[in-house]
Amino acid sequence: MTESDKPRSVSLTLPYPPSVNAYWRRVGNRTVLSRAAREFRKRVWDLWFAEKYLFGRKGFGDREVRVEIEVHPPDQRKRDIDNIAKPVLDALEHAKIIDNDSQVKELSIIRLGPVPGGELKVRVVAKEGPFS
Repeated sequence: MTESDKPRSVSLTLPYPPSVNAYWRRVGNRTVLSRAAREFRKRVWDLWFAEKYLFGRKGFGDREVRVEIEVHPPDQRKRDIDNIAKPVLDALEHAKIIDNDSQVKELSIIRLGPVPGGELKVRVVAKEGPFS
């Protein structure tokens, strides 16, 4: 991938994710992703597939990135904002937008007003320096 082929940023509007509390399920002696978690990851994968193949977008490979998340919850109920990060970062990795969530060097999450059904606006930005 040449320097001009490398993405500087990717922005996606995602559905509201399942809480980390509902992300995993025990089945016998195994821990597996819940149905809600699998559906969320599949939806992110589908959105990225469209971006990739319809608009020629490319993922970040193993480059360091910053992830910015705007949270629009589905209603006014109290929710822990830190429950948003895990499903989103796992879904970005699953969709191959990034290779591994360990390459996320900066993460910002801001909660804004609710919208029906909830949604996230996620922006992934290539890190070019320590203070970019």
